[in-house]
Amino acid sequence: MAHRLGDARRWRTDHLADPKGWAMRGLGGPPSPGREAVAGAVAKADQPIRFWKAMSDLLQLVLRSQAPGLRWRLTVALLLTLTGKVLGVLAPLMLGQAVNQLSVGQGVAVTVTLAFASLAIGWALVRFISAAAPQARDTIFTPVAQAAQTRAAVETFAHALSLSIDFHQSKRTGSLSRVIDRGARSMDFLLRGLVFNLAPTGIELILAAVVLAKAYDWRFAAVALVTVAIYGYVTFAISDWRIGHRRALNEADAEAAGRAVDALLNYETVKSFGGEARAVASYERALDTYGRANIKATQSLNLLNLVQSGVMSVGLGVMAVLAGSEAAHGRMGPGDVTAAVLILINLYAPLNILGFAYREIRQSLIDMEAMLDLRRQAADVADAPDAQDLPPCADQRGGAVAFEAVSFRHGARSEGLSEVSLTVAPGSTVAIVGPSGAGKTTLVRLALRMIDPQSGRVTLDGYDLKALKQSSLRRAVALVPQDVALFNDTLAANIAFARPEVGETEVWAAAEAAELGDFIRSLPEGMATKVGERGLKLSGGERQRVGIARALLAEPRVLILDEATSALDSRTEAAIQATLRKARAGRTTLVVAHRLSTIADADEIVVLRRGKIVERGRHEALLAAGGEYAALWRRQTRDRETV
Repeated sequence: MAHRLGDARRWRTDHLADPKGWAMRGLGGPPSPGREAVAGAVAKADQPIRFWKAMSDLLQLVLRSQAPGLRWRLTVALLLTLTGKVLGVLAPLMLGQAVNQLSVGQGVAVTVTLAFASLAIGWALVRFISAAAPQARDTIFTPVAQAAQTRAAVETFAHALSLSIDFHQSKRTGSLSRVIDRGARSMDFLLRGLVFNLAPTGIELILAAVVLAKAYDWRFAAVALVTVAIYGYVTFAISDWRIGHRRALNEADAEAAGRAVDALLNYETVKSFGGEARAVASYERALDTYGRANIKATQSLNLLNLVQSGVMSVGLGVMAVLAGSEAAHGRMGPGDVTAAVLILINLYAPLNILGFAYREIRQSLIDMEAMLDLRRQAADVADAPDAQDLPPCADQRGGAVAFEAVSFRHGARSEGLSEVSLTVAPGSTVAIVGPSGAGKTTLVRLALRMIDPQSGRVTLDGYDLKALKQSSLRRAVALVPQDVALFNDTLAANIAFARPEVGETEVWAAAEAAELGDFIRSLPEGMATKVGERGLKLSGGERQRVGIARALLAEPRVLILDEATSALDSRTEAAIQATLRKARAGRTTLVVAHRLSTIADADEIVVLRRGKIVERGRHEALLAAGGEYAALWRRQTRDRETV
């Protein structure tokens, strides 16, 4: 039994270090968020853990899980756990009594046999109930654990999506995904490993000590307590020492995974420069480092197993010698010797994974704390408590957007928007131009309320954006960005993302309006064609046309085009520009452009420079003024003529 448990512990530990067998399959590990994220996790592992605060958070998550029959399942699971531990202590006593029956009444064989059989059957029944109780507990409690895990992941995911754009620009996507996943999974391990395993084992130890002291002698209780105390001490000490080996193993795993993923993601660059051999050699060196770290981790694990087995064997030996001495003096029967040894063996079974459980419980507490830290992070842009829905548009021409003395500066920039005032009348088309870093994208984000101005305000149809619910604002304003990112789904799903409730006819109408109809009909699977991760199966121009179709399907009152035709060829761009001119009817349009020829017909052109409006007017008037816009126009015209 001990051998099987040792094998199980070794497998569980190694499986956790390499859960999918990446190293054995030569893949070097799962995609990693990078060495920086791993280093951050390691640094956090050295910080003190707020245990009782974590337990309180865990209980609250369980109570919020909305699992069916939550309270009775939780109550019955705890009762089954305690019942199993109590019966686990009583079962050896019954077997001991049965063995004692064999040593008395030798002349009445039938009576002795019946007494022994009754006690033996009772021992087997009690032992079965003790072993079955945890299985019944898991069956009853699994829906609660799964519901709590799902609730934690969903709430954290929803909170992460609600955070502002500054957070998402500075995050590592892989790291954030791991925080959510590990935090949710840590709850299940804490519930099963700590609440239903180690904590009840402590209760079992106390019960065993009381039973041994009352039924036999206080020295038996002392041996059990001392053995378990030494066992726990050496386990914790060696486990803490092994953290260094585990840390090196995880860093080596992350390094190998990072090199493999970098080479696979940039395979075109690798092939273009004939770097296959260098990429393979670099990956091999990383795997060699991982292999050496894995050897050290495995050897330290073997040392832990050896020391644990030694401590428990010494404890069992002392218990057996002490019981034998008592039996020799007539103070104990042979069955009592068996019972005393079995009680200690029963304690040994759950303690056999103490090193694994200690380390993983500690890591699970860290993972859950990281998830809760994420959830405690407040969004820079959030709905006000009294936020209202945007009323229907009263003007059939579209919405009115106003920037009133708006200022904003990013922390990473020395310059930003400064006292910008701009009004976009309903149904008009206003173009924003200027050099890179002038503040054009910042204006777009303010109009979408991705960020809030640090002074001044932005209004839509006279309503301050801060007073509106973001959901209603986003339904009224649609964006076509320069780099359109698509979901790894079908063309139909990506176009209909703005209004998933519409039918196929409306989706096709939006696709035709964006000059996508012929392209989609030429595909073998048509609208059901998968576009790949971030739409990488499509060309840049095709992605932009899908973005335009999605925005047109949204039927917004304000349409924002941020270099929406920059990736199109001249013929398609001309067709899309004609489509966009038609699409402007009934909506206000804000256009950000570098290619000035695309906005020459705008009702007003606003020229930004270093976060300030330096010119504004129609195309012809700005050219005649001979200022900043005219210089940009001459430069682009000269570049085209040169080409």
